[in-house]
Amino acid sequence: MTKGKKGRMHLFGKVTLALVAMAVVLPWMVGSALADWNPSKPISIIVPWSAGGSTDQVTRVVAGELEDALGQKVVIVNQPGASGSIGTKSSLDAKSPYTWAAGAAGDVGTYRVLGLLNTDIEDWHLYFDVANVAVVSVNAKTPYKTFDDLLKAMRKNPGKVTVATAGQSSAGHLAIEIIRKHEAFEYKHVTYDGGNPAVIATVAGETEVVTQLAVEQADMLRAGRLRALAVLSDQPLEVQGYGTVQPLTKWIANFDYPANYFGIWVPRGVPQEVITTMNKIWRDKMSKSSKLKKYAAGRGAVFAPYYGMDALRRVIPYIQNTAYVYADAGKAKMNPSDLGILRR
Repeated sequence: MTKGKKGRMHLFGKVTLALVAMAVVLPWMVGSALADWNPSKPISIIVPWSAGGSTDQVTRVVAGELEDALGQKVVIVNQPGASGSIGTKSSLDAKSPYTWAAGAAGDVGTYRVLGLLNTDIEDWHLYFDVANVAVVSVNAKTPYKTFDDLLKAMRKNPGKVTVATAGQSSAGHLAIEIIRKHEAFEYKHVTYDGGNPAVIATVAGETEVVTQLAVEQADMLRAGRLRALAVLSDQPLEVQGYGTVQPLTKWIANFDYPANYFGIWVPRGVPQEVITTMNKIWRDKMSKSSKLKKYAAGRGAVFAPYYGMDALRRVIPYIQNTAYVYADAGKAKMNPSDLGILRR
């Protein structure tokens, strides 16, 4: 699929997308005749964010399922920093079948755009677990009762309303930037080392607004410490124990926001038997996991156990959207088109 970093084929072109769609079952067919992998030592999954955030939460659920399937210990290593790129780089540099990474596929697909890490989505074998949606929430003591109230305040006081996120390129940062692309306003960006610290900061009153994922906000929404104003979707979101969050399309009719898939990444170049085994696990176990389904339902996430070329096909729209949000906002270090990412 690629010809090196400079001579890369345009993965996101229409022709290639058609080929990806046709090749959904290819990873399983190619490895079906190979022996299963039996890991001889513990596997490390690097979560490039702090403990308690969306990636950490779901990866711990998945790690437990993997331990049962592989008969080997799976260790979660939290390594936050540089919007997740430091931990992801550790896995990339290790070049080991025993050191994987976790996170949001949209981040991995746009690290080069932001100049954070020299990697592309094609450098990894993708194993999704859930799709997450971002929610615009405020400290319960703020005067903002609706999304329209918040929008008016941001326009009236440019750069004064504080918004907490997990940092540049995080789901929360992208969420507020996408909204800003549709509606003219300025805000004060306050960054933290993970989604959970960003949520806690808003609960504590350090910031007024948080735009991180629903899975990171669910507990504080149920506790009444946060008030959800809108979900970045064209459909309402039901959060168990809290209620219904109205879709952003109620205020922005033409709002478009592709799904943000989370999962585990195994670096390209590991033995084929590793990938064959992981494909089997995702096909036979993760696709039926009651623990992962329960997690998704309780946290406001979408159960999404996709893998291989199917996973790649599904995440392309999000990567395209994200790359050009950054480019249009003047935050890109490299032109997405130069990286083979076409405008959606």
